[in-house]
Amino acid sequence: MIRVALIGNPNVGKSLIFNNLTGGRAHVGNWPGKTVEKKVGKCVHKGVEMEIVDLPGVYSLTARSVDELIARDFIVEEKPDVVVDIVDASNLERNLYLTVQLIELEANVVVALNKSDLATDMGYEVDAGELSRLLGVPVVPTVATTKQGMEELKDAIVKAARERRKSPLKIDYGKRAEALIERLEELIRKDPMLSQRYPTRWLAVRLLEGDEDVLRKVRSSAIWHEVAEVIG
Repeated sequence: MIRVALIGNPNVGKSLIFNNLTGGRAHVGNWPGKTVEKKVGKCVHKGVEMEIVDLPGVYSLTARSVDELIARDFIVEEKPDVVVDIVDASNLERNLYLTVQLIELEANVVVALNKSDLATDMGYEVDAGELSRLLGVPVVPTVATTKQGMEELKDAIVKAARERRKSPLKIDYGKRAEALIERLEELIRKDPMLSQRYPTRWLAVRLLEGDEDVLRKVRSSAIWHEVAEVIG
């Protein structure tokens, strides 16, 4: 079975795509210890069974809210086979911030370029192929309201789960920041518990951003004092 997580900004059509994939049949409960709704459904595509988990709608994975923490913890701790990032084609700049964070987290990402019809109506021309090349992940145009692109999205999920390729995209944060990131990565690699559980570059970037959840994780490690000297 392929385990698939759906993620995206609020109001991008995520719930509708979840219903399209699962036929509207889902087990609804709450995330452990939270009052946030959790929906899980199933889908069979060309003989391949998928479990679809609908993550809370979030703008980022900075873990400043309960929804962000739930989404990030699920991706980091549960390691779904594929993460489908649903992006609003009519508002790419805001939506791609989350996409980049998912890639930095080394998730196996497939982008569903939703509302492509609205983007066209607004006069935007989004080249899905070029976007895929730039991001280094599959990009599938979809229109959730008419179920356009759903079969192609399922194909992309199955293919991504089988190949599990890592995106080559690497954001350059500038000479000074990159030097700090490199030093932090060296320290993180000294701690097997951290380096085997989390992507070292992702942890380093989050430490520099002052991510409270990541800081809490690293404070309990033997490398904390050295890390603290680097991040000030």
